[in-house]
Amino acid sequence: MELKKNPRLDLRRWSSTLTNLGLVVSIALVLVAFEWKAYEDFKIKDFSGNSEIWDIPDVPITIQTPPPPPIIPIELIIKPDNEEIDKKTELIIDIDFEEEKPVIDVTLEGPPTVEVPDEINDFVEVQASFKGGMDAWYAYLKKNLIYPSQARRMGIEGSVIVRFVVNTDGTIQDVEVLRSIGGGCDEIAMKVIANSPAWNPGIIKDRPVRSRMTIPIRFRLD
Repeated sequence: MELKKNPRLDLRRWSSTLTNLGLVVSIALVLVAFEWKAYEDFKIKDFSGNSEIWDIPDVPITIQTPPPPPIIPIELIIKPDNEEIDKKTELIIDIDFEEEKPVIDVTLEGPPTVEVPDEINDFVEVQASFKGGMDAWYAYLKKNLIYPSQARRMGIEGSVIVRFVVNTDGTIQDVEVLRSIGGGCDEIAMKVIANSPAWNPGIIKDRPVRSRMTIPIRFRLD
């Protein structure tokens, strides 16, 4: 025998409707909770009319004076009356006021001469040069110029521009580097110039003068 069920008693027919209704109610409750505003019943205090609270008393500026130094009592040494006191020795000053020495009048002939130190000339008629010429200079560099190990490891090469002053006697002074390449090459170049033998000084009007020289010292890896 076939079983038949009354459609009115089927509970599943309202399941989708009840589900949607529950969702709508839940969303409505969430929206109401977010939009709900609560106001506390209190009164904001107003301090505008009470000026006594904001009055700041004037504090006088006090200057503290340092305490006076302590008074050290003077110690009095009382000696007996029978003790002899050393008499003061008289100073004998021997000054001869009788002899009158004549005052020598000094006369200046012309204006006084002002000694001017030797001027360093950047341009001269005959340029200062290494004794023996360029061949001797290259031989001196080949013998005394040492390639720094740091620059060799780093692969540094190039020319160091060195400026120095040649005095009238051919000596070297005021050695400085104008262009550096680093790696210890600058110090080696300055040392080679400073320790070089005497040069031939620069000439102006057939007279040796102090002159300034600028030369490159080249470092090149083999």
